[in-house]
Amino acid sequence: MAIQQSSRSSLLLAAGLDAALVLVFVLIGRASHQEDILGTLITGLPFLGGLLVGWLVMRAWRSPQKIVWTGTGIWLFAVGVGMLLRTVSGQGTEFSFVVVATVVLGVFLLGWRGLAVLLRHRQARTRAVA
Repeated sequence: MAIQQSSRSSLLLAAGLDAALVLVFVLIGRASHQEDILGTLITGLPFLGGLLVGWLVMRAWRSPQKIVWTGTGIWLFAVGVGMLLRTVSGQGTEFSFVVVATVVLGVFLLGWRGLAVLLRHRQARTRAVA
């Protein structure tokens, strides 16, 4: 089944937002520890890998903006697989880091989806009134 142009744009926007927000999380963390920006890719790859696994397992292309199931699954895979990949690659997974990563990635990956839902509801109300 071919994806329509508007759906393809929405899909690319959702995937791009997810990836960008994972990188923002990594950049904030690295900056807060006064670490160089060159290691961003090394730090970010496990989480981007987890994000990709989440997109594939949750079949996120079907409804990328959905919070329940799609967004929640992507978030949990990004964190879980990301931490697993960090462990396998010899990077740290201190408890406090796991907590921070879980909370921040949850706010980021679920937050934009929540805003999208609010905007859609607002637009629908505006159209209903007009």
